[in-house]
Amino acid sequence: MLDECDRKSDETWDLIAESFDLTRRKPWMQCIGFIDTLSKTDTVVDLGCGNGRHLLPCAEHCKAVIGLDISKELLNITKKKLKGKNLDNTILLHADMTNIPLKNDTVDSILFIAALHNIKGKDGRIQSLKEVKRILKKDGTALISVWSRWQDKYRMHFLKKWFTRKGQTEFGDIDIYWKQHGLDIPRFYHLYSKKEFISDIRLAGLEIEEIQDIKLHSKKHPDNYFAIVKKQ
Repeated sequence: MLDECDRKSDETWDLIAESFDLTRRKPWMQCIGFIDTLSKTDTVVDLGCGNGRHLLPCAEHCKAVIGLDISKELLNITKKKLKGKNLDNTILLHADMTNIPLKNDTVDSILFIAALHNIKGKDGRIQSLKEVKRILKKDGTALISVWSRWQDKYRMHFLKKWFTRKGQTEFGDIDIYWKQHGLDIPRFYHLYSKKEFISDIRLAGLEIEEIQDIKLHSKKHPDNYFAIVKKQ
Protein backbone atom coordinates (compact mmCIF):
# COMPACT_ATOMS: atom_id res chain seq x y z
CA MET A 1 0.00 0.00 0.00
CA LEU A 2 1.44 3.36 -1.06
CA ASP A 3 1.01 6.37 1.24
CA GLU A 4 0.07 9.86 -0.02
CA CYS A 5 3.69 10.88 -0.64
CA ASP A 6 4.36 7.64 -2.55
CA ARG A 7 1.24 8.10 -4.67
CA LYS A 8 2.34 11.62 -5.62
CA SER A 9 5.77 10.28 -6.60
CA ASP A 10 4.10 7.45 -8.51
CA GLU A 11 1.96 9.92 -10.47
CA THR A 12 4.93 12.22 -11.19
CA TRP A 13 7.13 9.50 -12.63
CA ASP A 14 4.23 7.93 -14.55
CA LEU A 15 3.64 11.28 -16.27
CA ILE A 16 7.24 11.62 -17.44
CA ALA A 17 7.94 7.89 -18.05
CA GLU A 18 7.90 7.94 -21.86
CA SER A 19 9.91 11.16 -22.08
CA PHE A 20 12.35 9.88 -19.46
CA ASP A 21 12.88 6.67 -21.42
CA LEU A 22 13.69 8.56 -24.61
CA THR A 23 16.44 10.53 -22.86
CA ARG A 24 17.86 7.85 -20.54
CA ARG A 25 18.96 4.94 -22.72
CA LYS A 26 22.73 4.74 -22.18
CA PRO A 27 23.91 3.03 -18.95
CA TRP A 28 26.50 4.77 -16.81
CA MET A 29 30.00 3.33 -17.01
CA GLN A 30 30.24 3.27 -13.19
CA CYS A 31 27.27 0.89 -13.11
CA ILE A 32 28.58 -1.33 -15.88
CA GLY A 33 31.92 -1.52 -14.07
CA PHE A 34 30.15 -2.67 -10.89
CA ILE A 35 27.97 -5.19 -12.76
CA ASP A 36 31.08 -6.67 -14.37
CA THR A 37 32.46 -7.47 -10.90
CA LEU A 38 29.38 -9.52 -9.96
CA SER A 39 29.23 -13.29 -10.17
CA LYS A 40 27.15 -14.84 -12.91
CA THR A 41 25.36 -16.82 -10.19
CA ASP A 42 24.30 -13.70 -8.25
CA THR A 43 20.77 -12.57 -7.50
CA VAL A 44 20.68 -8.77 -7.82
CA VAL A 45 18.09 -6.12 -6.96
CA ASP A 46 17.86 -2.86 -8.93
CA LEU A 47 16.13 -0.32 -6.64
CA GLY A 48 14.51 2.47 -8.59
CA CYS A 49 15.14 0.54 -11.79
CA GLY A 50 13.27 3.12 -13.90
CA ASN A 51 13.33 2.30 -17.61
CA GLY A 52 15.76 -0.60 -17.14
CA ARG A 53 18.91 1.00 -18.52
CA HIS A 54 21.01 -0.69 -15.82
CA LEU A 55 18.67 -3.59 -15.12
CA LEU A 56 19.02 -5.03 -18.63
CA PRO A 57 22.83 -5.35 -18.63
CA CYS A 58 22.55 -6.77 -15.12
CA ALA A 59 20.02 -9.37 -16.31
CA GLU A 60 22.34 -10.30 -19.18
CA HIS A 61 25.22 -10.83 -16.75
CA CYS A 62 23.68 -12.36 -13.61
CA LYS A 63 21.50 -15.34 -12.74
CA ALA A 64 18.47 -13.43 -11.50
CA VAL A 65 17.44 -9.79 -11.18
CA ILE A 66 14.61 -8.09 -9.28
CA GLY A 67 13.66 -4.62 -10.47
CA LEU A 68 11.70 -2.36 -8.13
CA ASP A 69 10.19 1.03 -8.92
CA ILE A 70 7.45 3.40 -7.72
CA SER A 71 6.24 4.00 -11.29
CA LYS A 72 4.06 1.42 -13.02
CA GLU A 73 4.63 3.12 -16.38
CA LEU A 74 8.42 2.84 -16.08
CA LEU A 75 8.04 -0.80 -15.06
CA ASN A 76 5.88 -1.42 -18.16
CA ILE A 77 8.58 0.12 -20.35
CA THR A 78 11.19 -2.14 -18.73
CA LYS A 79 8.94 -5.18 -19.15
CA LYS A 80 8.70 -4.56 -22.90
CA LYS A 81 12.48 -4.24 -23.19
CA LEU A 82 13.02 -7.49 -21.31
CA LYS A 83 10.57 -9.25 -23.62
CA GLY A 84 12.32 -7.80 -26.66
CA LYS A 85 15.62 -9.25 -25.49
CA ASN A 86 14.05 -12.59 -24.45
CA LEU A 87 15.26 -12.18 -20.88
CA ASP A 88 13.17 -14.27 -18.51
CA ASN A 89 15.33 -14.14 -15.38
CA THR A 90 13.82 -10.90 -14.02
CA ILE A 91 10.94 -10.05 -11.69
CA LEU A 92 9.52 -6.51 -11.60
CA LEU A 93 7.92 -5.12 -8.44
CA HIS A 94 5.81 -1.98 -7.98
CA ALA A 95 6.82 -0.96 -4.48
CA ASP A 96 8.20 1.64 -2.11
CA MET A 97 11.97 1.68 -1.52
CA THR A 98 11.46 2.19 2.22
CA ASN A 99 9.50 -1.07 2.52
CA ILE A 100 10.99 -3.60 0.14
CA PRO A 101 8.84 -6.76 -0.21
CA LEU A 102 11.77 -9.21 0.02
CA LYS A 103 12.95 -11.45 2.86
CA ASN A 104 16.03 -10.81 4.99
CA ASP A 105 19.45 -11.90 3.70
CA THR A 106 18.23 -12.98 0.27
CA VAL A 107 20.19 -11.04 -2.38
CA ASP A 108 23.86 -10.95 -3.33
CA SER A 109 24.09 -7.39 -4.65
CA ILE A 110 22.05 -4.22 -5.14
CA LEU A 111 22.03 -1.35 -7.60
CA PHE A 112 20.54 1.80 -6.04
CA ILE A 113 21.22 4.39 -8.72
CA ALA A 114 19.92 7.98 -8.70
CA ALA A 115 16.88 7.07 -6.62
CA LEU A 116 17.71 7.51 -2.92
CA HIS A 117 17.64 11.29 -3.41
CA ASN A 118 13.99 11.14 -4.56
CA ILE A 119 12.79 9.97 -1.13
CA LYS A 120 11.33 12.81 0.91
CA GLY A 121 12.54 13.08 4.50
CA LYS A 122 15.79 12.02 6.13
CA ASP A 123 14.10 9.23 8.10
CA GLY A 124 12.73 7.72 4.90
CA ARG A 125 16.11 7.82 3.16
CA ILE A 126 17.86 6.15 6.09
CA GLN A 127 15.05 3.58 6.31
CA SER A 128 15.59 2.77 2.63
CA LEU A 129 19.31 2.25 3.28
CA LYS A 130 18.42 0.02 6.23
CA GLU A 131 16.27 -2.01 3.83
CA VAL A 132 19.34 -2.38 1.59
CA LYS A 133 21.21 -3.83 4.56
CA ARG A 134 18.29 -6.06 5.58
CA ILE A 135 17.85 -7.82 2.23
CA LEU A 136 21.56 -8.21 1.45
CA LYS A 137 23.28 -11.44 2.36
CA LYS A 138 26.29 -11.28 4.66
CA ASP A 139 29.22 -9.76 2.72
CA GLY A 140 26.77 -8.61 0.03
CA THR A 141 27.55 -5.35 -1.78
CA ALA A 142 25.58 -2.44 -3.18
CA LEU A 143 26.38 0.43 -5.53
CA ILE A 144 24.54 3.58 -4.43
CA SER A 145 24.56 6.93 -6.22
CA VAL A 146 23.04 10.34 -5.42
CA TRP A 147 23.16 13.81 -6.92
CA SER A 148 25.54 16.29 -5.32
CA ARG A 149 24.16 19.43 -3.69
CA TRP A 150 27.18 21.49 -4.72
CA GLN A 151 27.27 20.64 -8.42
CA ASP A 152 27.66 23.46 -10.93
CA LYS A 153 23.96 23.68 -11.85
CA TYR A 154 22.56 24.08 -8.33
CA ARG A 155 25.53 25.49 -6.41
CA MET A 156 24.32 29.10 -6.34
CA HIS A 157 20.78 28.03 -5.43
CA PHE A 158 22.01 26.30 -2.27
CA LEU A 159 24.57 28.96 -1.42
CA LYS A 160 21.71 31.46 -1.35
CA LYS A 161 19.58 29.03 0.67
CA TRP A 162 22.41 28.64 3.17
CA PHE A 163 22.27 32.33 4.04
CA THR A 164 18.51 32.82 3.74
CA ARG A 165 17.09 29.58 5.12
CA LYS A 166 13.43 29.91 6.08
CA GLY A 167 10.49 27.59 6.62
CA GLN A 168 10.34 23.89 7.37
CA THR A 169 12.05 22.35 4.32
CA GLU A 170 15.18 20.30 4.85
CA PHE A 171 18.36 21.89 3.52
CA GLY A 172 19.13 20.10 0.27
CA ASP A 173 15.48 19.68 -0.75
CA ILE A 174 14.56 21.05 -4.17
CA ASP A 175 11.94 20.62 -6.88
CA ILE A 176 13.65 19.92 -10.20
CA TYR A 177 11.35 20.32 -13.19
CA TRP A 178 11.21 17.83 -16.03
CA LYS A 179 11.05 20.04 -19.13
CA GLN A 180 11.65 17.58 -21.96
CA HIS A 181 9.12 17.04 -24.79
CA GLY A 182 6.91 19.96 -23.79
CA LEU A 183 6.45 18.79 -20.19
CA ASP A 184 6.91 20.97 -17.11
CA ILE A 185 6.58 18.65 -14.12
CA PRO A 186 8.24 19.08 -10.71
CA ARG A 187 10.14 16.15 -9.17
CA PHE A 188 11.26 16.08 -5.56
CA TYR A 189 15.00 15.73 -4.93
CA HIS A 190 17.16 15.88 -1.85
CA LEU A 191 20.63 16.78 -3.10
CA TYR A 192 23.40 15.46 -0.88
CA SER A 193 26.65 16.80 0.44
CA LYS A 194 29.33 14.12 0.52
CA LYS A 195 29.47 14.33 4.33
CA GLU A 196 25.71 13.75 4.63
CA PHE A 197 25.82 10.84 2.16
CA ILE A 198 28.54 9.12 4.18
CA SER A 199 26.66 9.81 7.42
CA ASP A 200 23.36 8.34 6.18
CA ILE A 201 25.05 5.19 4.90
CA ARG A 202 26.78 4.66 8.24
CA LEU A 203 23.60 5.41 10.21
CA ALA A 204 21.98 2.55 8.27
CA GLY A 205 24.72 0.20 9.45
CA LEU A 206 26.45 -0.31 6.11
CA GLU A 207 30.21 -0.27 5.63
CA ILE A 208 31.63 1.98 2.91
CA GLU A 209 34.25 0.21 0.80
CA GLU A 210 34.73 3.02 -1.73
CA ILE A 211 33.23 6.42 -2.47
CA GLN A 212 33.84 8.56 -5.54
CA ASP A 213 33.07 12.13 -6.61
CA ILE A 214 31.99 11.96 -10.25
CA LYS A 215 31.45 14.65 -12.89
CA LEU A 216 28.90 13.28 -15.34
CA HIS A 217 27.71 16.66 -16.64
CA SER A 218 29.37 19.31 -14.44
CA LYS A 219 32.60 20.96 -15.54
CA LYS A 220 33.98 22.12 -12.19
CA HIS A 221 32.26 20.45 -9.23
CA PRO A 222 31.13 16.79 -8.93
CA ASP A 223 27.45 16.25 -9.73
CA ASN A 224 27.20 12.69 -8.39
CA TYR A 225 28.57 10.61 -5.54
CA PHE A 226 28.95 6.85 -6.02
CA ALA A 227 29.49 4.57 -3.04
CA ILE A 228 30.19 0.84 -2.93
CA VAL A 229 28.91 -0.44 0.40
CA LYS A 230 29.01 -3.81 2.13
CA LYS A 231 26.94 -5.67 4.71
CA GLN A 232 29.17 -7.14 7.38
